[in-house]
Amino acid sequence: MSCEWSAKLDRYVDSELTGGELTELEAHLRACPACTADALRRLQLKRMTQAVGRRFSATPQFRLKVEQSVSAGKRAWWAGRWIPAIAAAAALVAMLIPAAVWLQRARVEQTLGELADLHVSTLASANPVDVVSTDRHTVKPWFQGKLPFSFNLPEMRNSPFELIGGRLAYFQQSPGAQLLFEIGKHRISVFIFQDRADLSRLNAGYSLHRKLAFSSETWTEGGLRYFVVGDASPAGIHGLSERLKTAY
Repeated sequence: MSCEWSAKLDRYVDSELTGGELTELEAHLRACPACTADALRRLQLKRMTQAVGRRFSATPQFRLKVEQSVSAGKRAWWAGRWIPAIAAAAALVAMLIPAAVWLQRARVEQTLGELADLHVSTLASANPVDVVSTDRHTVKPWFQGKLPFSFNLPEMRNSPFELIGGRLAYFQQSPGAQLLFEIGKHRISVFIFQDRADLSRLNAGYSLHRKLAFSSETWTEGGLRYFVVGDASPAGIHGLSERLKTAY
């Protein structure tokens, strides 16, 4: 591709562009079908690779075989088989719906999927929280000096929600807070990050999301971006979100 914007597509897919670059590139994608199709292909390849990586663990023998193949300058057998299929799928999507809109939605799906993965990883950890406490006055001060921002927590008395504790979280190279709540037998993660241009694309149209067994809700308040993710019912996710908003 000869377009000058093609060099920035990988950084776009990985959410590494600055606010100004992101705005300019998204404006370009709305006018350039070639770049949009290429960005979609790269995003789909990344998502497919992540999905395969989570499902399979290569044996030492297989890793050795791959290393030998690469060192000999051979092309991985699946590259020629799957990449054209992905490119064809990208072209088909571009024909059926406005490709730039679809690409933005796909990036939203990717963002929420990555947060769901963080939530699952936390639950699978032997130590899911760094500070164990049901008292908001204990959890909030623990984050002071560890994050470049502060936040408030609401009172949870007389509510079905119980604060379990909190931990530091890193998402797309940014530090944030992860708070763990419980309702019934369900655990819910609340992620708090500084709001930025790429997260601002998660507007009200994507506020409530249902995928697999997870629900999520997101909003901005006081320059911060909140994500509530868990396997509780959408009503439970929404109820916790509304209570968190009363902390201001």
